[in-house]
Amino acid sequence: MATIKDLSMKCGVSVSTVSKALNGYHDISEQTRALVLRHASEMGYFPDANARALKMKKTCNIGVLYMDSSRQSLRNEYFAHILASFKEKVSRRGYDITFIEHNIGNRKMSYLEHCKQRNFDGICIACVTEFNDPEILELVNSDIPVVVIDHVFNGAISILSDNINGMRELIQYIINQGHKDIAYIHGTKSSVTHNRLVSFYNIMNENGLEVNEDFILEGEYRNVSKTEEITDKLLNLSKKPTCIIAPDDYSALGVMNVAGRRGIKIPQELSVAGFDGILFTKVLEPNLTTVRQDVDAIGAEAAKQLINLIESPMTTSLESICLQTQLIEGGTVKKL
Repeated sequence: MATIKDLSMKCGVSVSTVSKALNGYHDISEQTRALVLRHASEMGYFPDANARALKMKKTCNIGVLYMDSSRQSLRNEYFAHILASFKEKVSRRGYDITFIEHNIGNRKMSYLEHCKQRNFDGICIACVTEFNDPEILELVNSDIPVVVIDHVFNGAISILSDNINGMRELIQYIINQGHKDIAYIHGTKSSVTHNRLVSFYNIMNENGLEVNEDFILEGEYRNVSKTEEITDKLLNLSKKPTCIIAPDDYSALGVMNVAGRRGIKIPQELSVAGFDGILFTKVLEPNLTTVRQDVDAIGAEAAKQLINLIESPMTTSLESICLQTQLIEGGTVKKL
């Protein structure tokens, strides 16, 4: 079995440098860290987790809270990619992840109790049904380092896409295609939903277009059946929208399903747009018009910021980090 001294000789650096690379210290270059990690992998070297935890006074375990109201669990492509990226990044820094539950064995407990029972070094809140749930607030306000994806809390690091500019680009593109009667089925109340709605109203106003309040309806993220129900309502109105924006790409299938049942052709008779840019939209015919969120960057940034907060709390700011989006024009929005 390879030792840390063997690894030191292979890399041509000191034992202390190898130790710093393996333990995620910031006073060595990324190039040196990558060299050490690559040779460690090739040589099959793994530091003793118990000894490392004892030395660093950490368990090297991160809790992930993931709740999905659509009951898709990790089959939810958007969050599955984020969590895959998050796990890859924390693993490289020597951390494991454990999903936070309400139970350990037959014992029921709160999320915070579970975190304390497992002695997590930090927590990633990746997807929850209700961010104002008292148990979520208890986690965020605890003394455990927390990073939150897709929501903003005071006292926690938040990682989000640039929802304001992403929606701005999407709405402006739809308007430039000649659409004035635009419906928006938005997600449930959250900072993400609020920012997207604000952007929608602002762009409509900037283009001198009046927002038809009958066209603005609350749905649920990643809920196809709910989107189908709302789409039926929109298409039963005497004045119908020419374009319907779904809460996300997966929900956009609900709009398409209703159009198919009614014999409405997309985009010839009804235009559709989503938000996320998940993989399956590329195989739809026509390709969905959407806004791509960089899921790999979101997961990696969440991991980086959480580990920085765990290991260097006094030099890590509690801030909201906004990542750039990209408009995907697709073929589901017709030029009028």
